[in-house]
Amino acid sequence: MNVQLDSALLDRKTVAAKLREQGFRRSPPDFYCVVAEENAALAGILVYYFVAFTYRAKPNLIIKELYVAEPHRSAGVGNLLMKAAAQQAERIGCGTMKWWVAKWNDRGIQFYERLGAKIDPDWHEFQMSEEALRKLAVS
Repeated sequence: MNVQLDSALLDRKTVAAKLREQGFRRSPPDFYCVVAEENAALAGILVYYFVAFTYRAKPNLIIKELYVAEPHRSAGVGNLLMKAAAQQAERIGCGTMKWWVAKWNDRGIQFYERLGAKIDPDWHEFQMSEEALRKLAVS
C-alpha cells in the first residue's frame, strides 16, 4: 500500500514539474491558464492553448480544462473564466473557441449553451491511444 501511495505521489510530482516547465518556463508556453480565487482559495481554473487554423487563417483558442470548485459552482465563476478566455481569443484575433464536454455532462452542456456555444454536428472527434500511435509510428 505504501508503495502505491509513494508511486502516486511521485507521479503527481512528476506531472506538476512537467506542467511548470510547459506552462510557465517555456516561451511561448505550451498552455495558458486563468485562475479564479476567493480569499486565497482556488475557486476555479481554465487551461487553454492556441492552434493555427488554415481554413480561416486565424488561430483557434482551445479550452483543455475548465474546473470550478464545488462551493463556487452556480456563483458566476465559470462565466468569468469563460469570459476571460473569450477576451484572450479576441485579443489574439482568434476565429473560434473550441472545447469538448462529456455527453453525460448535462449541467456543463447547459452552461455552455447559455453562453452561446453550440454543439458541432459536423465533426466527430477521433483519438488514438499511446499504444496505437506507437504501433502506427513503427509500422
